[in-house]
Amino acid sequence: MIDLTQYRRRATHEVRIGACTIGGTHPVAVQSMTNTDTRDTAACVAQIERIARAGAPIVRLTAQGVREAENLHDITERLRADGNTTALVADIHFLPEAAAVAAQYVDKVRINPGNYRLDRGELEALVARCRERGVALRIGVNHGSLSKRIFDEWGDTPEGMVAAAMEFLHVCRREAFDQVVVSMKSSNTRVMVAAYRLLVEAMEREGMTYPIHLGVTEAGNGLEGRIKSAVGIGALLADGIGDTIRVSLTEAPENEIPVARLLADHFRERPGTFEVKHPERYSPTVYRRRSGVQTPVVRDEITPAFRLLESTSQNPTAELRAAILSLDGDEPAAVVRRYDDTDLTTLAVKAAADLGPLFLDGLADGIRILDDRFTEAQLRDVELMILQAARVRFSHTEYIACPSCGRTLYDIEGTLAQIKARTSHLKNLKIGVMGCIVNGPGEMADADYGYVGAAPGRITLYKGRTVVERNIPQEEALDRLIALIRENGDWQEPE
Repeated sequence: MIDLTQYRRRATHEVRIGACTIGGTHPVAVQSMTNTDTRDTAACVAQIERIARAGAPIVRLTAQGVREAENLHDITERLRADGNTTALVADIHFLPEAAAVAAQYVDKVRINPGNYRLDRGELEALVARCRERGVALRIGVNHGSLSKRIFDEWGDTPEGMVAAAMEFLHVCRREAFDQVVVSMKSSNTRVMVAAYRLLVEAMEREGMTYPIHLGVTEAGNGLEGRIKSAVGIGALLADGIGDTIRVSLTEAPENEIPVARLLADHFRERPGTFEVKHPERYSPTVYRRRSGVQTPVVRDEITPAFRLLESTSQNPTAELRAAILSLDGDEPAAVVRRYDDTDLTTLAVKAAADLGPLFLDGLADGIRILDDRFTEAQLRDVELMILQAARVRFSHTEYIACPSCGRTLYDIEGTLAQIKARTSHLKNLKIGVMGCIVNGPGEMADADYGYVGAAPGRITLYKGRTVVERNIPQEEALDRLIALIRENGDWQEPE
């Protein structure tokens, strides 16, 4: 269980991923994923080397088919010939055959339980193949792609995600294979954090110490994407959960590494012990508002009715959480933290990681960030982005955009910029911008509108979970997306 009074890193056993070892007493490792075609050896090698130079010891590549899995052999050989020791991970979705092939060449194989069956011996066969070469395995559960059997029993819930993971962990334990990492990803930070916390509780009940990989999927780009990742990942790092992390951005993969590195370093040490008077008021896996304030406020909206709680320690999350949980009444509480950063992105990531979890858990009611180097307007924008990332106040369009990979069927980074340019003035809308159908429709399930790659040069548009137009030419897709928003009464002209 989470210790509310202080920071304690969750105890895990070591897992070796090529030249990189995670878990145990090793520092949190950062990683990224290529977005090049896995059949293009030169492009993949060049991108992996850029990611490695940025500071990532682990890089993942998609292997959606056997041809892509086979080419991992050439990619690995080329990298090793260049003296590059980056640990390589194969990302498998639909084909167990691709996983079996990839396990011959890479250092870790990631599989999605939503696309595997346990009644055919496929997982046992993969475990045996991994054991032969000392290959690690990641059981990577995605909120948007649970199996029909799990979905029918649990729905698309955090509990369903945990049930899917535990089934596979039971097989690994039965096979006496412990070189396993687990992840529970979602584009919804509240779902993602609840799923990881529930998973840790389930593993602790059974004495499991598997390391955990953290990530918020489809976080988007720019400052908003960084803040959204920091809120979700930060909430778990603050709990001592997490052995590897990836910050998924719809940008060049190497751009993810400085953000991930910043988060890992920010939580390297969290000193202090803080008294908690009312621990029973804390619900880490069920969201509930502590006070009567339903919509949290930002700096200039805080009134004298709010209790101001300012953090001065090096563990602001635990300090402020303890202060709120030690209030005798339900008076609204505004959390305050002073920073001394010269870069707005650095400030935003730190503040999101420190303060965002307090809103994600329903504890805090107001936020005020202090830093004399930035204007009131800049700090207010960051505060609003943190509240939106924590899903407690929506003040602008949210983009659920995947970071792209070798499966992506169009220029998603450029397209996202075009969609933002035309729609960012809209209020309280969520728009999904997804590279392909593998996770796209599922991960953007709570989006109001969706723009999904269907085939090269072709886009499918969604209203909620319903397909509205299939396989339309990409050059027409943005105009037709806006027309769809208009038809449903959600459009407003820019001011």
